[in-house]
Amino acid sequence: MTRSWAVLKRLLVGEPFASGRGSSLVLSKRYAIPLLAVNPISSIAYAPEQVFLVLGLAGTAAYAFSPWTGLAVAAVMCAVIASYRYTVQAYPGGGGDYRVVTANFGPGAGRLAAAALVLDYILTVAVSTAAAVAALAALMPGLHPWREWAAAAAIAVLAAFNLRGLRVSGRVAAGVTIAFVAGIAAIVLTGLVRLAAGEDLAAPAAERPEDQREWTSAALFLLCARAFAAGSVAVTGVETFTTRVRFFRPPRGRNAAAAITTVGAATVALFTGTVVLAFLVGAHATPVDGLLQYPLIAQLADTVFGGSPAARWPVMLATAGVLLLAANTAFVGFPQLASVFAEDSLLPRQLHKRGDRLVYSNGILILAVAAALLVVLFGGGAYELIGLYVVGVFLSMVLSHAAMSRHWRRVLDVERDPGRRSRARRARATAIAAVLACTAVLVIVAFTLFRRGGWIAVLIIGGCYLLMRAIAKHYAAVRDEIELPPGKPKLPSRSHAIVLASSVNLPLMRMLSYAKATRPDTITALTVNVDAAASRRLVAEWDRRRIGVPLTVLDSPYREITGPIAEYVKARRRDAPRDVVTVYLPEYVVGLGPQRGRLSRGYYNWSASLLHNQTTKALRRQLKYEPGVMVCTVPWILGESTEPPPLRRIPK
Repeated sequence: MTRSWAVLKRLLVGEPFASGRGSSLVLSKRYAIPLLAVNPISSIAYAPEQVFLVLGLAGTAAYAFSPWTGLAVAAVMCAVIASYRYTVQAYPGGGGDYRVVTANFGPGAGRLAAAALVLDYILTVAVSTAAAVAALAALMPGLHPWREWAAAAAIAVLAAFNLRGLRVSGRVAAGVTIAFVAGIAAIVLTGLVRLAAGEDLAAPAAERPEDQREWTSAALFLLCARAFAAGSVAVTGVETFTTRVRFFRPPRGRNAAAAITTVGAATVALFTGTVVLAFLVGAHATPVDGLLQYPLIAQLADTVFGGSPAARWPVMLATAGVLLLAANTAFVGFPQLASVFAEDSLLPRQLHKRGDRLVYSNGILILAVAAALLVVLFGGGAYELIGLYVVGVFLSMVLSHAAMSRHWRRVLDVERDPGRRSRARRARATAIAAVLACTAVLVIVAFTLFRRGGWIAVLIIGGCYLLMRAIAKHYAAVRDEIELPPGKPKLPSRSHAIVLASSVNLPLMRMLSYAKATRPDTITALTVNVDAAASRRLVAEWDRRRIGVPLTVLDSPYREITGPIAEYVKARRRDAPRDVVTVYLPEYVVGLGPQRGRLSRGYYNWSASLLHNQTTKALRRQLKYEPGVMVCTVPWILGESTEPPPLRRIPK
């Protein structure tokens, strides 16, 4: 690592942490519930308006179907929440959908679930930051033209925050989540109470004229199905509890199940209440250039509280805050999940390595780049990203709940206790209901949202699956190749050292000393005759110095250096296939030595490295594919000003 890059890295990331600094996070339900509720609760900020955005395509009269669509989404949420309650109790060690699917369906289905989860985490960051920018734009309209770049900047800030190994305080996260829940609950309850009291509440957007387009019954049914699929994005985030079971105190499974029930009930109530209130007050949702200019929550806050800034600003700031927290939880969860995938040979092993600040830096960077790229490509609008999001989320859920159905079937095959069998039957029935509900959403998405971005999700998931499969095959092949066979291992018969010599100088003496220190069976100095006069001078100097190592001169009629040396090494291997040949090459290191002496000052220039080591690099490229041949480069730091031993004093 160069000095300038090291300084920049320290400025951005900070000083490294020692390994012993890491600590596990175990929370009571009082803090774990608000902290983990960020993901499912944050979907209330954009899921209800997805129903109105789609139904609005048929005109404002189609909003009459919004309460029924919202209830259908709530039914899916209830089925998924109920099934996940049993999942966290059956798998109290955590692991999430990937572990559940792999344990019950094998590695092939596990890779598909892993690919879907990768897209899920990327879209969590992209959708959450885009929705957060939309919430802030409702307060600062000047942010609209820069929405995609503002979202990309927010992603960069979150990535930098996590690269430094910093954590959001549990109390801060809980405070923001509670503020958001309290704001939405206040809007819904106040609005419903005022309507029940006979007050006439009308959203500001309700003044727009009615759209007079006519739709057939079949087309309207498909539109309602599409609205149902888009609104089902409210289910996202519930699966977070299956990967964070370890955050709870024992008994972890029971505490996690209680947390899912509490958070799930709150999410269902807030989602349903928001949809119903929006329908009753005549709120509208129409995207402009891919961005909702007047978010649904802002409309409801203005309608219920009379457009008071004192009410609108806290609600929208809490909305933006909870969405940014949801994106931040993805930056915490995805690198850990990618580390699990890398440990299981589904992703490169580098993702399993922690960085200087005890975080999985590579996973954070990959997530940030992928999410920012999607946000910019889709113009910073959450509305355009929902189609991708739903595909990834519900594919992993279908696989997970199907795996749990199989799990409970296996439990019933071996369990004989009547009480436990009854519980297993209920759990299996719940898992089947969740599978059917999630499959219905996934099928509707395939038919209605495929052109709106669903095909991109399928492409990403398919590409991730094929990549994971190829990586797993590669690691398996490498593991099989390098595994020791049974019995006593066979070691090489002999070791031969070949030292490349072009002139008698200090780097050559260092290579000879190092080669002799390794105690090979034979050692040979090798040079190529491309200039007869220079070769004669080298041989004469070799004899005069009495170096004591035989010098072999190779002829090269066409003045080539790398070819004759490679052929000589291959010949040694052909004569004795079980022997090992080590080739020692000089390497001149430029500009990294101590800053003293005339040479170090003159060579402290990166461009000078182009003047050295070209023959060494060519030989290394040609010899590294030869079996049984080791290439060893011996560095000589230009300008180090050492006092070398006499040339004839080479260790024996």
